[in-house]
Amino acid sequence: MLQFILISVMGLAAVSYLGWLVYQSFASESCESGCGKCGTLDIKAILKSVEEKKKASS
Repeated sequence: MLQFILISVMGLAAVSYLGWLVYQSFASESCESGCGKCGTLDIKAILKSVEEKKKASS
């Protein structure tokens, strides 16, 4: 029984840590390092680029 509790606690800790890593990668407001590995998306810049391409093709 003790082994089950210890394994459960370790499993929960591992899943929590992975969830925290995923959350941090998407919750970042800016990507200051410039390495490109973070999940930060600049939606405004993407939409602006799409609008410029639409205007250029018209």
